[in-house]
Amino acid sequence: MALKAVHVSDVPNLDQVPDNASLSLYSTRFPKGVDMGRGNAYRIPKFLVIGHRGHGMNVLQSSDKRMRAIKENSIASFNAASSFPLDFIEFDVQVTKDGCPVIFHDDVILSEKNGTVFERRVTELSLAEFLCYGPQSEPGKEGNTLLRKTKDGKILKWDVDTDDPLCTLQEAFQQVEPSLGFNIELKFDDHIVYQPDYLIHVIQTILQVVFEHAKDRAILFSSFQPDAALIVRKLQSTFPVFFLTNGGTEIYYDVRRNSLEEAIKLCLEGGLQGIVSEVKGVFRNPGAVTKSKEANLSFLTYGKLNNVPEAVYVQHLMGIDGVIVDLVREITEAVSEMIKPSKAGEEDGKLQAAAKPQFSERELAFLLKLIPELIQH
Repeated sequence: MALKAVHVSDVPNLDQVPDNASLSLYSTRFPKGVDMGRGNAYRIPKFLVIGHRGHGMNVLQSSDKRMRAIKENSIASFNAASSFPLDFIEFDVQVTKDGCPVIFHDDVILSEKNGTVFERRVTELSLAEFLCYGPQSEPGKEGNTLLRKTKDGKILKWDVDTDDPLCTLQEAFQQVEPSLGFNIELKFDDHIVYQPDYLIHVIQTILQVVFEHAKDRAILFSSFQPDAALIVRKLQSTFPVFFLTNGGTEIYYDVRRNSLEEAIKLCLEGGLQGIVSEVKGVFRNPGAVTKSKEANLSFLTYGKLNNVPEAVYVQHLMGIDGVIVDLVREITEAVSEMIKPSKAGEEDGKLQAAAKPQFSERELAFLLKLIPELIQH
């Protein structure tokens, strides 16, 4: 079933934060290092590098061992990422049936028992059931086998070099280096029609944990689910909210998800602070970056091309504010080489490109015209 739009205008009583002490306590506090500026603008002071699911996502069928190094979306992955000059880590949050925000990307958990593969939806598990999969924190205790389905339908054992137990959002706040920002993706299934009451309940549950444990940690929310993004923006004004989009590289029933123009429109209508787009969508439609800047929106990207230093460098020249990457070591090193404070401008924070050729405006314009043609093939 395709995702059906449930418009936030139909949701009652979203103009104020719920009457909840822990939420209202922080309703006017802004996270460290974030400049909300005038109105709803979220000003990003530097080019951000964000670790995808921590140290990088797992691609179990990949021949690249880096994609199977550390269990994604785990405390081990987050803390491994913290040893590099990252600004944020990105991870996916869902809520169990008994009301606990947990960190897991896939909509379902796959396991095997006596040769039979079982599939269970994360949101239909209790916290105790969820934590029973994979390695266990308790010494000597063995968890249920954790499998994963690839995009082409193959089911593989979730084997990585450094495994780690599944974790909750609260544990991430308590156990991850506090200077590392959290990009919290509100994760929903593309094929489910969500009612407003359910979305509100899930988001309030997540906000409860965030406001109780965030302290001075920089936080930003993002979601592919348009109404979830609008709702989290209406429920709080403390942390910026970005709309996640494929940028037109895939088509959905909900037209708000199908182009960068629609993403910009949604952000402006809902008071969101920025966009996170699949990088191919940006290279196919570079003019959207200019339009978003004119609309005073921040702009981040994700996707495989963000593991290519040259593609990251071109985005910096285009005015993109930051990239979500899997190859944390390689891209942070490349960015530190490519984008350094100039000696003359160190005090006022001006940046110059180093170790890479400078492009004139004419050359950059040529690149931006060429790239959309290249990536069509």
